[in-house]
Amino acid sequence: MRTDTDLWLERDGEYWTLGGPGAPSFSVVNEYLSYLADRNYSPRTVRAYGFDLLNFVRWLLASNLTVAMITTDALLQYLAVCRQAQIPGRPGPNVVSLQGQRLDRYAATTINRRMAAISSLFIFLAMRDPDLKNPVPKGREARRITAAERTGLLGHLTRPKPRSALRLREPRRLPRSLSREETTDLLNSLRTWRDRAIAGLMLFCGLRSCEVLALQIKDVDIGARWLLVSGKGSKERRVPLDRDVAGVIQTYLLAERPETSSHTLFVVAKGPTRGAPLTAAGLRTIFRYHRVQSGVVAGNAHALRHTFGTALAEAGVDLAVMQALLGHTHVDTTTRYIHLAPAHVKAEYDAARTRQRTTC
Repeated sequence: MRTDTDLWLERDGEYWTLGGPGAPSFSVVNEYLSYLADRNYSPRTVRAYGFDLLNFVRWLLASNLTVAMITTDALLQYLAVCRQAQIPGRPGPNVVSLQGQRLDRYAATTINRRMAAISSLFIFLAMRDPDLKNPVPKGREARRITAAERTGLLGHLTRPKPRSALRLREPRRLPRSLSREETTDLLNSLRTWRDRAIAGLMLFCGLRSCEVLALQIKDVDIGARWLLVSGKGSKERRVPLDRDVAGVIQTYLLAERPETSSHTLFVVAKGPTRGAPLTAAGLRTIFRYHRVQSGVVAGNAHALRHTFGTALAEAGVDLAVMQALLGHTHVDTTTRYIHLAPAHVKAEYDAARTRQRTTC
């Protein structure tokens, strides 16, 4: 992605690196991105951190600073710049959300990810030079420890690590699921067996979009109705395959999937890249088109997964089973769907009010 500035992010084989005339001054960033790739971080994670650090380095260039000159005060200045920056192409400052937030500013999650990338960069530098002082101030401890920290003989003694004091408060929003009418309209707009199979895997099996795209033909056992899913962090899990979705996948394989040497389950159906694995951009294009055709504004890929999670919660499925089906590392993530189940909330509320009326 090249711009008119002195820096851009480019891909060099398996690695993401800073490019441009000013890149040699920030070689440590490229070393850090290579370090992430060597540790088998997801390419998407490395790319995201690369763009976050690209924004930081551009600010350093504009401020005549280097990485070695960074202090806590400089990070506070950068944080203020991120909070006040306007996003090109967004509506002006007079347009706000229902929560009263301006729509032309970066979200708290975006800024926090940038600060996390910067913090991780300085941890990398401190690992190479233990005498180097980390300018990122430490805040309170995290609420939980990661799965990697829990493993090991003394994992039960591990305490949560302190988080950065530069972290912004993020609003806790419940997942947005589709209503029955919205789901029906969206599914009825799908015309190919491939698109129906993709939507079915998300809606009836709870797969993420990246998990759907990563499926290989050998991962689908149509006879036994099981899926071998590779989730976040290359974690594998087995997921039951819905009977109807299995039939759709079988029809797609027999009647619609083009001949190709690719072993990926879902491939491009037409055009110059016919037979190539379907990409994330291609999947977004599919849902963008069908959102317009169906009139379901919230009909994105992840909304189908949220609908699956909500249906499990409303059916009273055990929390541990939900966590296994959805592939969540932390059960706290799964509990969001418990809070989201409106049928159970209303039923319990009505039952409580009935008991109150009978005792009064």
